[in-house]
Amino acid sequence: MYGSIKLLTGTSNPKLAQEVSEYLGMPLSDAIVGRFSDGEVRVKINESMRGEDVFVIQSLSHPVNDSIMELLLMLDALKRASAGRITAVIPYYAYARQDRKDKPRVPISARLLADLITVAGAQRIIIVDLHSPQIQGFFNIPVDNLYALNVLYDYVKEKVDQNTVVVSPDAGGVERARILANKLSCGIAIIYKRRPEPNVAEVLDLIGDVKDKTAIIVDDIIDTAGTVVVATHMLLSKGAKRVMVCATHGIFSGPAIDRLREAPLEEVITTNTLPMENRTFEKLRVVSIAPLIAEAIKRAHEGESISSLFI
Repeated sequence: MYGSIKLLTGTSNPKLAQEVSEYLGMPLSDAIVGRFSDGEVRVKINESMRGEDVFVIQSLSHPVNDSIMELLLMLDALKRASAGRITAVIPYYAYARQDRKDKPRVPISARLLADLITVAGAQRIIIVDLHSPQIQGFFNIPVDNLYALNVLYDYVKEKVDQNTVVVSPDAGGVERARILANKLSCGIAIIYKRRPEPNVAEVLDLIGDVKDKTAIIVDDIIDTAGTVVVATHMLLSKGAKRVMVCATHGIFSGPAIDRLREAPLEEVITTNTLPMENRTFEKLRVVSIAPLIAEAIKRAHEGESISSLFI
């Protein structure tokens, strides 16, 4: 039996951690996560963690490698402080798109990161919408992959009618689109695309009917927004009357925000798995993932089912 819940956070997404803390009605534990003068990460936990059930909330967001290092050092500090159980709560898991050796002489970065997190001291992982679900198999410890579709659905359902179609931007996202389409009781369409280089999307064709319909593009990640913008123009050219996009992780790197501003999109809906404070624009709507993460933490601590959150 573990002790009480203790919540810790690094500097990557403190606002989300605070929302989780408030939902659970317990404060974040006192810890220093900063930098030494030479830029090295400094971690010091100012409370006893012996025997406690500790959850470290840390999105692996920009600057990605700094966020990873903060997480690893917090996990190591907790392991050496004799914490009863250490759970890494990672709303956004970096390097997830490098999950296989698809070309000669490239690393499987997602696996390496899983090894680092485990060796650092994590005994359980809670993640939101892994880009590739098979990454769970890179860990030899329990992994709970939370799905944000319910959170996105609660917002989107008020915006659509029966004349709606959910669009997967690629073949890999068909299952995600199917689940949302079933919830909305509407049809599904699939964009067939080829990606010649990372962050470069070439749309080839559309499977399904979008004419005179509201099209909702659903994806797990919006990075540079190249795919979303090209897909939007294609859907409108095929007769869609309006286009919305929803995604779990709004990375919005490089030209993404400018592209989304200028694109003929009605709304861009995402969650706060990544900090949104400096990424806002007129079309953006952010829904909080904190209640879902907080419920998962509570159920993990009490030994209850987490999968029942999605049934």
